[in-house]
Amino acid sequence: MAEQQAQGNGDADNERRFSLEKIYIKDLSFEVPNAPSIYNDEQSESKIDMNLKNAHTVVAEDLFEITLSISLHAKDGDRTIFMIEVEQAGQFLIHGFSETELRQLVSTTCPSTLFPYAREAISATIGRGGFPAILLQPINFEALFATANADQSLQPANADSLN
Repeated sequence: MAEQQAQGNGDADNERRFSLEKIYIKDLSFEVPNAPSIYNDEQSESKIDMNLKNAHTVVAEDLFEITLSISLHAKDGDRTIFMIEVEQAGQFLIHGFSETELRQLVSTTCPSTLFPYAREAISATIGRGGFPAILLQPINFEALFATANADQSLQPANADSLN
C-alpha cells in the first residue's frame, strides 16, 4: 500500500512507488591461493580487510540497478588465507521522488535491502571453502551516506547527478 500512495489528485504520474523488482548475484569470486597448505597452518595473527562499494545504473525509466560490492581479504601476516568478492545486485522501481530523495534511496535503502543477501552469500561461500563462516556485522548505510555528503560538501560542486 505505502509504495503506491498517490499525492494530489490521484494521477498515476504523481504516485510515489518504490519496490524491489529482482535480486541477484552479479559476480562472485572466491580464492584460496595457498591451498592446501593453508589448511594445515596455524593462523596466529589472521586479519580480514573489508572493502565496500555501492553503485547504480539506470536500466530504464524509473528502473535502477543497484550493485553492492563487498570484498574480504583474509591474511595471516603477509600470507593470504582467502579472498572473496561479491557483487549483490537488485533492480528497483523508483518513481515520484525528488532528486534528493532518489539519491538517498539508492545510497541507503537499496544497499540496506541488498546487504543481508550479500552477507549470506559471503558466509556460505567461505564455509564451503573449508573455513569457519564469517558473519558480517550490520552496516549503517545512512551514516555512510551522511559522511559522504559531509565530505562532498567540502569539495567543489559536481555536475553529475546522483554521484
